[in-house]
Order: sequence, then C-alpha cells, then structure tokens
Amino acid sequence: MNYATQMEAAKKKVITNQMRAVAAYENMDPAKLCSLVAAGQVAIPANKNHKSLKPYGIGRMLKTKINVNLGTSKDCLDVNVEMEKVMSAVHMGAEAIMDLSSFGDTRTFRTKLTADCPAMIGTVPIYDAVVYYNKPLQQITAAEWIDAVRMHAEDGVDFMTIHCGINRSTAQRFKNAKRLTNIVSRGGSIIFAWMELTGNENPFYERFDEVLKICREYDVTLSLGDACRPGSIEDAGDISQIEELVVLGELMQRAWAQDVQVIIEGPGHMPLNQIQANMEIQNTICKGAPFYVLGPLVTDVAPGYDHITAAIGGAVAATYGAAFLCYVTPAEHLRLPTVGDVKEGIIAAKIAAHAADIAKGIEGAKDWDYRMSVARRELDWQTMFKLAINEDKARSYRAQSQPEHEDTCTMCGKMCAMRNVNKILRGETVDIMD
Repeated sequence: MNYATQMEAAKKKVITNQMRAVAAYENMDPAKLCSLVAAGQVAIPANKNHKSLKPYGIGRMLKTKINVNLGTSKDCLDVNVEMEKVMSAVHMGAEAIMDLSSFGDTRTFRTKLTADCPAMIGTVPIYDAVVYYNKPLQQITAAEWIDAVRMHAEDGVDFMTIHCGINRSTAQRFKNAKRLTNIVSRGGSIIFAWMELTGNENPFYERFDEVLKICREYDVTLSLGDACRPGSIEDAGDISQIEELVVLGELMQRAWAQDVQVIIEGPGHMPLNQIQANMEIQNTICKGAPFYVLGPLVTDVAPGYDHITAAIGGAVAATYGAAFLCYVTPAEHLRLPTVGDVKEGIIAAKIAAHAADIAKGIEGAKDWDYRMSVARRELDWQTMFKLAINEDKARSYRAQSQPEHEDTCTMCGKMCAMRNVNKILRGETVDIMD
C-alpha cells in the first residue's frame, strides 16, 4: 500500500476499495468520487484497524448521512443496553455511531464497537481522558490529552471530535461576548475549564501537528469540534461561533496538507431563517469540506420533542449544504435516551435526510417516493408498509384500526379519493353509500 490515508490515495488518483464501495452505493463514477476526496469535499472515515467497517462517504453531493450518539454515563452504566441501542441504530440505517461514554470501562465498550459494528465509529477523546486518567481536571497534562487521541486511533475509531478551535484567543472573545447560554458543548466546556484552571493553551490547538500525525498514521478523519456552537437561538451566528469557525477553517487546511480527512462540526441551536446563510458561510470558509450538524434545533421550547425541532433544522441544513446529521432524540436536554428514544430520533433524522436529498436532487432519491405513490394509488397496503421509513409503525397503525372494506382505511372509508377515482377511470360505479 503506497498511501497512508484515503485522501493521499485520492491525490495520487488511486481508487481504493473503500472508494469503490462508496461509489457503488452512491451511484457515482469512482473517478469523480476520487477527485472529491482529493479536494476534501468528501470524507470516507475508515480507520485501518476497524476491520468490520462498511465504508460510507460524507459530502454535500452525496446522500445525507446520519450519526447516532450513545454511550454509558455514571447514572446509566448498562453496556448491554447501549449495545442494544447500537444494533437497533444499525438495523434502522444509521451510518455512524458516536460513542460518548463518560463513565465505566470505556475502552472495552469502544473496542467492542470497532470489532463488531459495521457503522462508522466516532468518539470524543476529551471525555474519555477525564475517565481514563481519573484525577482532577487541572492535573491532566497536555501530553496525556494527546495520548488519549492515540489510544482511540489504535482502537479503530474512524472519526474523532477534537475541540481545537477554542484557544486562548477565542476563549477570551467568548468571555467578552457574554453569551446567554455560554458554552454548551460538553467537550468544549471541559477544555475551556482546563485552560482556565491551568492558564495553558489548548493542547489540541498548540500540538495540532501531533494530532495530525496520529490521524495520518491510522487514517482517522478529524471532526473539528464546535466548542462555541450556540446553545440557544439567541446565541446563533454570534461572534464566538463565527470566530471559531474561522479557526477551524485554518486548521482544516493544515490537516489537508498532511492528507488528513476533515469534517467541520456546526451549529446546535439556530432559528430557521439563519440556517441557509450559516451553511453558505461554512462552505465558503471551509472550502466545501463536509459539514456535520447537530440539529440545528430551530426553537428552544420543545423538550420532549427536540427530535422534531432538530429534524426541521436538519432538513433545511442538509438542503443547503450539510452532509452529516447528528440525530437528536426526544430525551435531548432531559436524560440519557432509551432504546425507544433512539428509534424515534433515528426516524426523525432519516426523514430530514431524505427530504433534503430530494431537494438536492440526489440521484435516485425521488424513486423511493415514486414507488410509494404508485402503491398508494393502487391501494397496495403491503407494498406501502414495505416502503415506509418505519415499516413496523405503519403496520401497527393499520392493525389497530381495521376498516370494514380492505380497499379503504378508517379515516375515509368508501369516500376514499384514490378508491373512487380509480373506479371511475375503470368505468365502474362508485358505491359510497352502498
């Protein structure tokens, strides 16, 4: 193998096995995909040590992908439950799993994921370093933060969120700006607190070249974390968010120079009317690098329904350039999600992603909807169920309310427009009241 990373191979015009698999899935010419990877506009996260991986491409001109966050915490430490969530997520079509475990034997869980799970695996080494070293935050050394990155790379993680955009300068700008909801990124808040407690520069920023060396060695895709993402619509698009984005754009170019693939992380909360502009700003500053968004949540007042607020924002974001949607569950802002919450979050995110793919004109996206429309016209219930984004739910709703006549439902009965127009067009009598 005469290349270290997918990006290096692409720059040399070498089409890897991973590129061939992604191109087939996307119905794209492999040479075109290769050129997009070389330009940094598509990332194929594929750690050399993740042997069970089914590769996917992430880029605005590809199908919109979905990431599922999960992991253990001090209050919810059942690894078996988390693995049930993982397998459920993969079964429902999630392309990526992000392990955000913050307590317990995190390395065993992480290596099990990379051994058994075909989805792309992502992590946030900052969380794990706090758990792994198990000592006061200010006593963790700069070298230990970097060592955590290496450990995750060795374990086969395909992409890592590294919060390197919040440095001493951007942190001071944040403090001066006096935001409404401060820093809501968990990783961002940890490294900000460490800088404040120690007086030192962010080691992921200061020692960025070491991070790149690790990523290049294992072909880890660098997901540049947005420590200053807005935690409320009031803070959306503020100077803290945009200044950090500029820093991430600069770091991205340094990564590309080392043939390290990059994803840029984006906003959390943002009003609907700002999303398109934010996507365009990101695309300009970051030269078309894949944009990975959480939400954006378009209102702050829907706890228990934030999978819906995120799906609304995600559909708009992906229409205008986001490539990778991080799902949000109904439990967001409230608690660790259950298996049921995970399913609801995935379905909402898949709806958003598919709606955006239609709007973007992704090849084949409308075909799914066309087949569903044909089945509805023909009142072919079994085909409708099979085509539904959640077949189980569609079947259960039908089963819970059985109509008198099979070619109707309990909403319209014999007044069903599809049924009656079909009859008229076939030259039959319409028997609404018979």
